[in-house]
Amino acid sequence: MRAPYQVLVIPYRIIGSYVKYAILKRADQNYWQGIAGGGEGEETPVEAARREALEEAGLSASCNLIQLDSVTSLPVKHVVGHYLWGEDIYVIPEYSFGLEVLNDELTLSSEHSTYKWVDYEEALTLLKWDSNKTALWELYERINNQNTEKGINTNIETKIKE
Repeated sequence: MRAPYQVLVIPYRIIGSYVKYAILKRADQNYWQGIAGGGEGEETPVEAARREALEEAGLSASCNLIQLDSVTSLPVKHVVGHYLWGEDIYVIPEYSFGLEVLNDELTLSSEHSTYKWVDYEEALTLLKWDSNKTALWELYERINNQNTEKGINTNIETKIKE
């Protein structure tokens, strides 16, 4: 049974002082997004995020998963098409995660036709959903703040302009 929440996972890679984000193109509706899906049964959002990353992109549990503060509310009818959890549940939460991966190859499920690794600005331009853009912004800020504390500059905008 599908659980009444959704997860969003944004894969990213740090290559030297550059950060790239993987965005995936839906096969059925031709738009760009992060990895997304619903919880199953009693699994937690973290477990659902790991399962979806594996199912949709072949990303293993060994990848570093970061739970983001970004949580949005999604209309049930837009997610599953009908009132799956009863007529009193109109919206469900979408929990967001970043997933650090070590190589650049993803193994896509049939849900997506292709993917690409892009910088922050291009990802913002291509992503369809505002919830994806908000989660990407938070992930971008977290990566830059963590690496600034370590003395590493991963501000991709600065690197592109140089």
